[in-house]
Amino acid sequence: MRIFFTGVGGQGTLLATRLVGEAALEEGLPVLMSEIHGMAQRGGVVESSVVIGNALSPTIADGEADIVIAFEPLEAARALPKCNSKSFVIAGITPILPFTVTIGQSAYPDLDLLFGTIRPRVSKLLEVDADGIAKSSDAQRSSNVVMIGVLAGTGLLPISRGSWERALKKLLSQNLIEQNLRAFESGFQTGAEAA
Repeated sequence: MRIFFTGVGGQGTLLATRLVGEAALEEGLPVLMSEIHGMAQRGGVVESSVVIGNALSPTIADGEADIVIAFEPLEAARALPKCNSKSFVIAGITPILPFTVTIGQSAYPDLDLLFGTIRPRVSKLLEVDADGIAKSSDAQRSSNVVMIGVLAGTGLLPISRGSWERALKKLLSQNLIEQNLRAFESGFQTGAEAA
């Protein structure tokens, strides 16, 4: 199972990647991970991957992603080359405006058009209001964990609830666990309803 993650610096893409990898390890599955930080500290693109199974490399070539987790809509569109007709895409709907948009040199694409380009080229596109779900769960800074909860809820990965929760507890400091468990649970319900 090849999972490609993409987002913008500050969205928690790498923590989400580690969470999926750790949950797979908790389940006893073989895992490889890679990450590309790019210009993450300046709000640039962050890409990472998790490959679950007996693979020799964590690299996901074009057309090989089984699942794409995109924390930002434009990054979902940019990840389209990684997809194929069987790919499942989970995309956040909250734009993070690039610098060129904020200074008026370009315009952010219309979300309906953006998602409309992705939808016909993949098996399923699930648009998620991760920020809204996190806020309603009283876990405002946990939209990345909401997205992982959505992934878990779809049942696409052979990982038990217990393994997901143990991974969360292992990776997060004690004072962040409760709110992130709420965020995960809310995302899980969203994923289960959409699957």
